[in-house]
Amino acid sequence: MLDQRTILAWLLVVALFAASPATAQVPDLKTGGSVPTLAPVVRQVTPAVVNISVHGRVREDNPLYRDPFFREFFDIPKQVEKEINSTGSGVIVDATRGHVLTNNHVVEGASVVQITTKDGRQLSAKVIGRDPPTDVAVLQIQNPINLQGLPFGDSDALEVGDFVLAIGNPFGLGQTVTSGLVSALGRTGLSKEGYEDFIQTDAAINPGNSGGALVNLHGELVGINSAIISPGGGNVGIGFAIPANMARLVMEQIVAQGHVQRGRIGVSLRELQPSTKPRPNEGALIAEVAPDSPAEKAGLRKDDIVVMADDRPIRTASQLRNKIGLARIGQDVKLTIVRGGQTSSAVVKVAPPVQASSTSTPLLR
Repeated sequence: MLDQRTILAWLLVVALFAASPATAQVPDLKTGGSVPTLAPVVRQVTPAVVNISVHGRVREDNPLYRDPFFREFFDIPKQVEKEINSTGSGVIVDATRGHVLTNNHVVEGASVVQITTKDGRQLSAKVIGRDPPTDVAVLQIQNPINLQGLPFGDSDALEVGDFVLAIGNPFGLGQTVTSGLVSALGRTGLSKEGYEDFIQTDAAINPGNSGGALVNLHGELVGINSAIISPGGGNVGIGFAIPANMARLVMEQIVAQGHVQRGRIGVSLRELQPSTKPRPNEGALIAEVAPDSPAEKAGLRKDDIVVMADDRPIRTASQLRNKIGLARIGQDVKLTIVRGGQTSSAVVKVAPPVQASSTSTPLLR
């Protein structure tokens, strides 16, 4: 017998299922019929998620080299090579060309990459390119035949509370599916690079899930599973995924030119701080504008607050930094700004990166 709270919870899930053609038929709770199931969505998306096995060698700092005694009396190499064998996950996003998205840390140092599909086929792959700042890498399966790709969803449309599935290869056990909610958006500060806009989810993500798919209930890729917070090494309900929109922009540059070239508009940014002045609660504060930069030419000024970019909300300075840094060189970006309580717009052209001198103040974005 279902209590009232359980019935209300099922009704919420049923309402979400009704919007997705890939889910099972809505059950009749009063008659004790079948319960909701995510099996149709899982059947639809899992063939596009693959296991990745990596063999290679990486160079690491030799701890003995730090000791002056060993350096003086022995021929100690500064770096040593270490053999790696690791596993992770990946997502086929272009079945025709065999393109697979995964994490940079899954394939870093790889000399041999093997893909295992859900139906057990083992296929060779090569690394097209890697982008450590976003932890994204793109592989290409050799001789792609009878593959199934996963369509991209709009990760910018995600909201806290949306249901998601995490699919990957935890602990090398084989393909595993977990479910949960989007717990938070725009998480940053997990690495030193700063190109972050993580989706946080409580769907179980464990070691080996890296590079796997975060999927919405429409069967669309909304994130690439990347990291966990886990004092004990296992899932504690705090996992992070790279937004699919960010991963797609990185992939497009890697496929086109083998690497990511980050643009600039000539501003330095700061996060908004609490203020008694009437101004937006979210956005990116422009701290400085470089002379003769694209930003100055577009009319941007110090203390402007950017609240939208290409009609998408900007919540933090990190988010705008990502937006500009992943835009194509020469691309026009429409910014909505708040200045003195008034809202206006400006179009700024993304310029190539410049090499900052050691005596100048860097204006990175």
